Amino acid sequence: MTSLDNAASFTRAPWPTRAVVTAGMPYGNKPLHFGHIAGVFVPADAFARFLRDRIGPRNVRFVSGTDCYGSPINEGYRKLVEEGRFEGSIADYVMANHQRQRDTLRAYDVSLSVYEGSGIGHAGEVHRALSDAFIRRLHERGVLHRRSTLQFYDPEASTFLNGRQVLGRCPVQGCKSEHAYADECDLGHSYAPEDLIAPRSSLTGGVPEMRPVDNWYFDLPAFRDFLLQHAERLETDPLTRAIVPQALREFLADPIIYVKNENRAAFDELRDSLPPCTVVEAEKGKQSFEAVFRTIDERDRARDVMRAAGLRFRTGKALVPFRITGNIEWGVPAPTLEGVEGLTVWCWPESLWAPISFTIAACDAQGDAEGAWRDFWCDPDATVYQFMGQDNLYFYGVVQPALFEALRDGDLLDPQAAPRPLRQTRLVANHHVLLGSKKASSSSAVKPPTADELLEHYTVEQLRAHFLALGLDQRSVGFKPKPFTASEAERSDPRVADPVLKEGALLTNVYNRIARSCLYELKKSFACRLPVLDPSDAAVAEAHAALASYDDLMHRTSLHGVMSLMDEFLRTVNKRWADGISQVEAQARAEDADEGAVRALRSQVLADAVYQLWVSTLLMHPVVPTGSELICEYLRFDPARFFSWSHEFRSIAELCDQDERDRGWHDVSELPPRFDFFRKHASQLK
Repeated sequence: MTSLDNAASFTRAPWPTRAVVTAGMPYGNKPLHFGHIAGVFVPADAFARFLRDRIGPRNVRFVSGTDCYGSPINEGYRKLVEEGRFEGSIADYVMANHQRQRDTLRAYDVSLSVYEGSGIGHAGEVHRALSDAFIRRLHERGVLHRRSTLQFYDPEASTFLNGRQVLGRCPVQGCKSEHAYADECDLGHSYAPEDLIAPRSSLTGGVPEMRPVDNWYFDLPAFRDFLLQHAERLETDPLTRAIVPQALREFLADPIIYVKNENRAAFDELRDSLPPCTVVEAEKGKQSFEAVFRTIDERDRARDVMRAAGLRFRTGKALVPFRITGNIEWGVPAPTLEGVEGLTVWCWPESLWAPISFTIAACDAQGDAEGAWRDFWCDPDATVYQFMGQDNLYFYGVVQPALFEALRDGDLLDPQAAPRPLRQTRLVANHHVLLGSKKASSSSAVKPPTADELLEHYTVEQLRAHFLALGLDQRSVGFKPKPFTASEAERSDPRVADPVLKEGALLTNVYNRIARSCLYELKKSFACRLPVLDPSDAAVAEAHAALASYDDLMHRTSLHGVMSLMDEFLRTVNKRWADGISQVEAQARAEDADEGAVRALRSQVLADAVYQLWVSTLLMHPVVPTGSELICEYLRFDPARFFSWSHEFRSIAELCDQDERDRGWHDVSELPPRFDFFRKHASQLK
């Protein structure tokens, strides 16, 4: 809690001194689609912008970058080259996609401190060194183990296959995914490659072989007790969304093999050759019984025996050794350990520490002292907020906490320094954003519109406000843009409303109206001189209630709650203005009107309105920054003071210099006729 909170006249939430906000890492194989923007980047940006206003811009790092490595990139590049649609290296391919992503983020007013990549710019250089250090520290702690495992090999193409070059069905019990790859499916489940059902090579269409390779694995099962305690802490934390510990719990069950009831006799014949297990009979209506093992190694030995005997089965979600390195050439080089060389880092583990790399790069760009990143990732007065989609919770909610716990007894980059362990992050996980009522992805039948395509039909402000109002923190929600989800007849029917425009109307009508009304009234009645008066007690009470609720909602990262609050507050502000100015005009028209009394009342109504406009604009700044900053510009206040929570919020005088307070007015700019701070998209004016 800052010292400013002690001087405030309303209850404020406790905030850290410093904060990092992350927004995941989009793969460098495609442009950003609406899910990237709606589900992660806009929510993260709104929160980061709020934090800059709340605790100061120097104390916030908002980071992300292109994921330059991984199977999807290799596969996307290979296909384009084979089809003759791309010339150049794989690095050229990634850079081209990175530049498109960066331009899209700028178009959506996403205010990242750094957007480079795991292999791009200074962040890429930092990430290469950090990856080397991270893996060496894990090895020094004794939690990395060399394992000879089976990897898919296409004999027809004479090559090992990367993860996305193998297609099959997910082997995890209860998962319906038909889009499973070598060791993970599109629903976020991980498994051993040899468990993949009906594998085939995307290169030749043939059935690949399994051949042994050596790689380094993190001993994730060794951290089961820690993760159980971590899940318990999260379940009692009111600021953690329920989906986070729920997803974590799914992977903390005992290692289980599911066998169909019809194969019970065959299983019983093998029972004596299996490691010890407990058999749980199938519940009524269930098709499989369970064989529960004590450890993952015992489960895997049983799996090998059952597979050799031709017995079909499925495995349950469990903690399995987490692969750190791989054998594909395009990747971050892994350090040579115990004589094993020539490996690269698998893209998922390095993406878990990439936000640290990006934070270091952001601190370097701001000229911070060497090692300043530790003040953000290690200090008890700092918090890291990681925004993500629910599909990534296994990696960020299970693996990352265990990795950080493994390194808690030392310093990540300097083994000789006093320990400054990485602190656990706060995960801000959103549910799926659907297209209409279906999950859209580039690998499914329902293709998502790109973020750029949406801008052909909507303004950035309309989309940002709508995305934040969706309520993805509570459930999966359908995004229903009329040009993309309505039938042809509905698209041409003006009577069919576009759900995306609901929040846009709040901007173009209510918010726009109160800002214009204040500035036009200042021009008409006060020659663009704002009287510096204290607002009424009622206006202050309304503003303070909104500020307190807003601060609490942001503390709980309830962005849809913020939008509901602002809908109510902006309408309250607008009504106060409309009622007040009507009273002024009625008094002015009275036969016995006292010109001085009318002017005094007009000044007071305007003082209330501009004061509440200031509060409204501060609170809408994270949602629609461009229009809000334009309002500040016309009011001619210093943006650093205007967009700051370091006030008591009792009067507009808190924004004025002493000479302005002494003389009793503050000059504002003249607003042109028919000016709009928020406009409709050109396509909506037809």
